[in-house]
Amino acid sequence: MVRPFDVEAETKSLFDALLDAAETHGKSKVIIEDQDRQPSDYNEFILRTFVLARLFDKALKKETRIGLMLPTSMGGALSFFALHAHGRTPVMINFTAGPANIKTGCLTARVKTVITSKRFVQQAKLEDLVEAMGHFVRILYLEDLRKSLSLPDKLYGLAASKLPRRFAHKAKPSDIGVILFTSGSFGTPRGVVLTQANLVLNCAQIAAHIELKPEWVCFNPMPIFHSLGLTGGLILPLLQGMRSFQYPSPLHVKQIPGLLKETKASLLFSTDTFLNQYARQAQPDDFSTLAFVVCGAEKVRDETHKLFSEQYGLTVIEGYGVTETSPVLAVNLPTDNHYGTVGRALPGMQLRLEVVEGIPEGGRLHVKGPNVMAGYINLETPDVIEAPKDGWHDTGDIVSIDRHGCIRILGRAKRFAKIAGEMVSLTAVERLAEEVWPDHRHAVVSLADDKKGERLVLLTDHAAADLSTLSDQAKEKGVPALAIPKKLVKVESIPVLGSGKTDYVTLQKLAEVVANAA
Repeated sequence: MVRPFDVEAETKSLFDALLDAAETHGKSKVIIEDQDRQPSDYNEFILRTFVLARLFDKALKKETRIGLMLPTSMGGALSFFALHAHGRTPVMINFTAGPANIKTGCLTARVKTVITSKRFVQQAKLEDLVEAMGHFVRILYLEDLRKSLSLPDKLYGLAASKLPRRFAHKAKPSDIGVILFTSGSFGTPRGVVLTQANLVLNCAQIAAHIELKPEWVCFNPMPIFHSLGLTGGLILPLLQGMRSFQYPSPLHVKQIPGLLKETKASLLFSTDTFLNQYARQAQPDDFSTLAFVVCGAEKVRDETHKLFSEQYGLTVIEGYGVTETSPVLAVNLPTDNHYGTVGRALPGMQLRLEVVEGIPEGGRLHVKGPNVMAGYINLETPDVIEAPKDGWHDTGDIVSIDRHGCIRILGRAKRFAKIAGEMVSLTAVERLAEEVWPDHRHAVVSLADDKKGERLVLLTDHAAADLSTLSDQAKEKGVPALAIPKKLVKVESIPVLGSGKTDYVTLQKLAEVVANAA
């Protein structure tokens, strides 16, 4: 059964929520594991959290905002909660963003020290990045901290784990829970401040919306610098009593399907980009233990739905979230899956559509609720949190809402082009290309045009793609000629961000280079 959603009862600090979960589900319950295969129950997890918090105290002194650049792992989970145990704020560092964006993020969040791992840096080949980061932050390695571990540290951890509420920092639900950065799909990432209540309540909203069974195993390969990987894959299982398996990279498409079977995973969080690849690499019974799969961050292609339904008998549940809503905003249900939509909004959410000139269907989605961020921070005024006006966040998405209350995403507001006075959805054009060549990936961007205002460019990894075939499909579907790209660019692969989203910034630059060279 789903749990009732009670804002007052669920409003608490992150560490209090963790301790409540341990008491509810049993402190001896094994709750988390990673690829090192040393599972931890609540008791051990809390003990190790306090030990690490003490080691952080010795190294960090009075610093309060601390960068975390760690993989999805036990170490990542322990470090996140260890910072909270003694009143510090984790600032999640996207190691795929490049040194310039990371520097901007650290300056914006006032980060002086970034915690990482030598093993991780070596395995992910981040040596050059870390060297560049060393010019603007101090790099603190977990391995070096562990070398300083003493008997008093161990005794402190033991004592604190016995009386955790006495030893833990007395945080308020309104205190900052994490600082994340938007993915940068369309430009420079922005700093998003989420409160501890935002994160805890989003987990409670999910549990009140969709049935989560305590005996389930949640497999999380999503990076914890991404809000879905952090809230959905790491915090949610810990607070809802589900065992989780934390895996360091969604890119290991050959290893992950077999691990799903080996770990008896019930629930998988992913994006369409990665999920499609898992399906192509999997053996027939690799997904046999999955109850369902939750996909977010980007639209799930028809091909992916078909692969899982026909080959594996599995339903892919499409959800919707943005970093600013902690992130989950809406999700379908395995027993009530409205194909083509991202489901109904979570309990406690209010929705408002604003009319967009030139777009006849739907409107620009604004949302309000307990999971909506405290606000943005920016480089110019890093100490000022710019709160959403009257609590309403403008998602920047154009959506429609059907009679069942299900949300259908029509596209980003930035993903519309004005051609000869008509608004054309770039997302819709991409879907048209997917219908023609479903086994390949495609992206559409717009360029300035002297005659019609803008023109469309289709980028594809399909070597045999041609505009005439696309045009024929458009005519058959009744798509206007304005929506047919005038230029086709073939690429080896469509670039993606670390979150799995299409990297439109890189694609836009590529299209401009090709256009200028023509």
